[in-house]
Amino acid sequence: MKTIKLAAALLPVAFIAGCATGPSAEQQAAMGNDARKTAGSLIQQLGGELKKSLEANGPAESIAVCKDKAPAIAASLSKSSGFDVKRVSPRNRNPKGVPDAWEAEAQAALEKRLAAGEKPETLDTWQVVKTSGGKEFRYAKALVTQQVCLTCHGENIADGIKAKLAAEYPHDKATGYGVGMVRGIVSIRRPL
Repeated sequence: MKTIKLAAALLPVAFIAGCATGPSAEQQAAMGNDARKTAGSLIQQLGGELKKSLEANGPAESIAVCKDKAPAIAASLSKSSGFDVKRVSPRNRNPKGVPDAWEAEAQAALEKRLAAGEKPETLDTWQVVKTSGGKEFRYAKALVTQQVCLTCHGENIADGIKAKLAAEYPHDKATGYGVGMVRGIVSIRRPL
């Protein structure tokens, strides 16, 4: 009899805990820090691969780094972190890099923060969002255009690089950038 009364007394507590609205602020901050580290790792690894290739092969042949190695790095980080990691942009080069509504809004907000004077290295955001499949943790880190990026993403691209880009990406929209512009985001998500 006592066991039944105790179980009945604990039922409302268990029910309330099961109906919690989502991760606490501390849990969200921890996920944000983990996502920030993961995004930083993607940027660092991709930058290292690109630098090596530019030195060894030149710009036209280094397009393969962003085309082939970037998705492989993102897939590896997705596997090791438990996040879904990718790069997206409204002005995408890869047709698989189209942002969803949350990603487009996040990038627009990061662009406004940059225009207001915020330092590029601090441009990130996260949020817990409701989806048709449940709640998700979403994170975005701005990809701010550096001088080296202009070789393939700038306004004045050499003819040989233009030809290679046209062959690899016939629907390329990722040109015309200047140094310091946000040209996309690292997008990270995890179902909760």
